[in-house]
Amino acid sequence: MPTATYIQAINLALKEEMRRDPDVFVMGEDVAALGGAFKATDGILEEFGPARILDTPISEALIVGAGVGAAVQGLRPVVEMQFMDFAACGFDQIVNMAATARYRHGGALDVPLVIRGPSGGGVHGALFHSQDPEAWFTRVPGLKVVAPSTAADARGLLKAAIRDDDPVIFLEHKRLYRSVKEELPEEQEPEPLGRARLARAGSDISIVTYGGTVPLCLEAADRLAAEGVETEVVDLRTLLPLDRDAVRRTVAKTGKLLVVHEDRQTGGLGGEIVAWTVEHCWDLLDAPPQRVTALDCHTPFAPALEAYVLPGTDEIADAARRLAAY
Repeated sequence: MPTATYIQAINLALKEEMRRDPDVFVMGEDVAALGGAFKATDGILEEFGPARILDTPISEALIVGAGVGAAVQGLRPVVEMQFMDFAACGFDQIVNMAATARYRHGGALDVPLVIRGPSGGGVHGALFHSQDPEAWFTRVPGLKVVAPSTAADARGLLKAAIRDDDPVIFLEHKRLYRSVKEELPEEQEPEPLGRARLARAGSDISIVTYGGTVPLCLEAADRLAAEGVETEVVDLRTLLPLDRDAVRRTVAKTGKLLVVHEDRQTGGLGGEIVAWTVEHCWDLLDAPPQRVTALDCHTPFAPALEAYVLPGTDEIADAARRLAAY
């Protein structure tokens, strides 16, 4: 098929799964008549009608709660958070209801719910439209958390998330929506959850990353290659469950680990990856693992301040150089 953007891949996956399974439906703020704030659900109302895509009130607690109820009754709801920052408004329904349902019912209850929407900064969205909320959820048993970085993975992983019988948080970095483009096959099978992707092979240092920082890490790796440093880039894709085997493989290969993410450093997923690596791969390491993350502060509106707070290609390349020279 023609070249598709990341957001077109999201739209395609939704339509394909709705055609495949009549139990799949979509709901959220402005998803039907408007086609979504970013047009992720564009054309769904025209094809599937108002029974399969529903505009909701501005209440994330209601949206997620209704999704949980529909899921436990056997449907497969895909609910959109207009911005993933506001998943915080539905936090109780996500972590206390959806995530615990299977355990509370002795494994007998499925909750096939997808909670998807745009996350991340770099588009001057300021405080309430720029957060990377993955660490809120990656410590919650019963959830799965996904953060694709390519159009093909956005399509394949969303298809897998919709078919999964457990609740999935699906993070779409808004900076990637129209900046990432690639050719997609006419038909694409779901991409298994829980498996990282080797985005670039290398022998000198390893960068483990995901979501919106993957393109930045690949750009930094290109710069380092010109300087004689071969950088391996591992795209985690799924954050919960975490592909620890992929982390071990790359550390065994290079001995040097740099973890990069756009979320803040304190309490971020990078700290868990570094801690696990030190605990379980100590004998494979030739240098202390390092992190490049956002600063521990709110995301400013001003473009220059936002660029200062968020990790960029320069910061990633500089950290990789220091690690390579250790």
